Amino acid sequence: MRRVLVALALALALSACTGEDPGDDDAPGGPSASSSETAPTVKRPRAPRQGACYRLRLDDALSPTTTRKPVPCRRRHTAQTFHVGRLDLKLGGRKRRVDAPAVQRQPARRCPGRLPGFLSGSRDQLRRSMFTAVWFTPTLEDAEAGARWFRCDVVVLGGGGKLVPLRTGLKGALADPQLRERFAMCATAAPGTKGFRRVPCGQRHSWRAVQTVDLPGTKYPPGPRMTARMDGPCTAAAQEYADDPLDYTWAEERPTRKQWRAGQHYGTCWVPQR
Repeated sequence: MRRVLVALALALALSACTGEDPGDDDAPGGPSASSSETAPTVKRPRAPRQGACYRLRLDDALSPTTTRKPVPCRRRHTAQTFHVGRLDLKLGGRKRRVDAPAVQRQPARRCPGRLPGFLSGSRDQLRRSMFTAVWFTPTLEDAEAGARWFRCDVVVLGGGGKLVPLRTGLKGALADPQLRERFAMCATAAPGTKGFRRVPCGQRHSWRAVQTVDLPGTKYPPGPRMTARMDGPCTAAAQEYADDPLDYTWAEERPTRKQWRAGQHYGTCWVPQR
């Protein structure tokens, strides 16, 4: 007997905040040095180190900048840097401030694409996990002192609006069966129901994400078209997961319009946990 549930649910999306583009930078103010004075030397702030671990809270992860110091990855932490890149502050023939939207879009474009390689997993595996990328840029003061880096970190989303504490590095985590299972995407109830909340499969749960399905096109598709696209892959995944291939249940979770505009052009197939 086939039982199908259709759901529309908002996914938690982490992204760094951006400010308004203020235009050209002004040179720092202050009195001019006389011929008998020596201008102070400004030391360029050190760039973050790839592979470093940090103890961040969720509000830290949502911020465009952070001053948290690294901690040993063998100790309790919640984030690990998987890439450090360089910002281009000269766009369109003029210099931009580090908090300009055009500058903040640079790590937003580059960080998510590098995460599957760091975790050694496929795009589908990453989508069905609680791993997500967050990114940071220098403070205005550090940027004025010459900092041009951006930092990409991986975090694990947990229940209750918290980040999952870790005691190991995450490089290659999706290639490790134990870590892949522990941080896979599960839920506390069926998608679309009141009790639905995403949690890592290492926590108490009753539903599991078993498949993602790409949705073609650039415009947000109608619901029936998304259902038609997802029906075959979700059915096959549910049958494979069920004890009896003739008696299975699955739930379809489509992207919202907001998620579609943010780049999520896929749906997720869920099944009850065996």
